[in-house]
Amino acid sequence: MPAPQRHGRPWGWYETVLVDGGYLIKRLWIEPGQRLSLQRHRHREEHWVVVAGGGELHLDGREAPLQMGQSVHIPMGAVHRATAGGAGLLIVEVQRGEHLSEDDIERLSDDYGRADPAW
Repeated sequence: MPAPQRHGRPWGWYETVLVDGGYLIKRLWIEPGQRLSLQRHRHREEHWVVVAGGGELHLDGREAPLQMGQSVHIPMGAVHRATAGGAGLLIVEVQRGEHLSEDDIERLSDDYGRADPAW
């Protein structure tokens, strides 16, 4: 299998590690002090494992710390975002669902001007 290709984003990068029947595995690196869009997905659930660094999780209106070794389940439709702390944040993400694509991201709020204007 060829090495994963990194896709740069304003908050850091992601790479798709594996795609197979009904699931997709990614690595996401969030730069220190940066955060993902406040988002949700209509066609997939996600499971995150923090493999390096730390930060904060926003999940359906609740805030909680993210620490190395922690895992988090993000149900389909849940509003969520991760914010990196001072050392950055590396997450392994497992997506499961019928539509595993970047176009299943509904951005409710975004620090980089990418929010869906319908929200």
